[in-house]
Amino acid sequence: MWRQTKTIAGFTALEARRGRLLRLMAATLLAAFLLSEIAAAASVTESNAIRLAFLASTLRVAAVFVVAAFIAGSIAREQADKGSEMVLSLPLPRHVYYLGKLAGFAVIAVVIVVLYALLVALHSPFTQALLWAASLLCELLIIVAFTLLCSFTFAQVPVVLSAVAAFYLLSRTMEAIRLMSRGPLVDATEPSSRLIAAIVDGIAYALPDLGRFTPTDWLVYQSGGIGELVGIAAQTTIYVTLLVAAGLFDLYRRNF
Repeated sequence: MWRQTKTIAGFTALEARRGRLLRLMAATLLAAFLLSEIAAAASVTESNAIRLAFLASTLRVAAVFVVAAFIAGSIAREQADKGSEMVLSLPLPRHVYYLGKLAGFAVIAVVIVVLYALLVALHSPFTQALLWAASLLCELLIIVAFTLLCSFTFAQVPVVLSAVAAFYLLSRTMEAIRLMSRGPLVDATEPSSRLIAAIVDGIAYALPDLGRFTPTDWLVYQSGGIGELVGIAAQTTIYVTLLVAAGLFDLYRRNF
């Protein structure tokens, strides 16, 4: 079973090498570098901090986009070519196929993180760049698991990318939404206000707190620590497990 999973993961990673993913990664690296240099040149003071903040933020968003776009496109092509149906028609457990795809996409996420972290490390202490890279990898693993779930659930790439974008933005901004639902302008005595706050809390508890993942402050102010990374890793383990379980449930209920 492990050999079969590794084979599927290997073919998935090979698809990335033969495709245009490396070119896309190189393009995002170059674009992030040039934009950060322009931002630093336009700043009056603390140019290195502005360069680093702009670079880290741009690379984080680019990494999420690259991973989600590649997974959605890969699964869509495989389903259009009937490749997934052919593989599942073999005497192969469905969970082996799913976990093999997950492992292959996770390897791609590791490669992206390593390349992006090398650029960040040029402008920040190595230990902080390492913590930032580990946190970015955790963030990408959640995106990998969620995108894979959506790719098997929905048939169209735009729908998958829209769902991933909504999930990512909502997870990133949920803490701010919670604060606004209890802001000074909100009348806490109104039943509608309490209902909205309860709904927001329920959504927040169901989503990962991606606002705590890959913070730029770690690089700019060297404030990262292993304690925060342990909490991030714990959240990643919980949510990846839940998303994989949901994906396997959806895959097993399908008729191919």
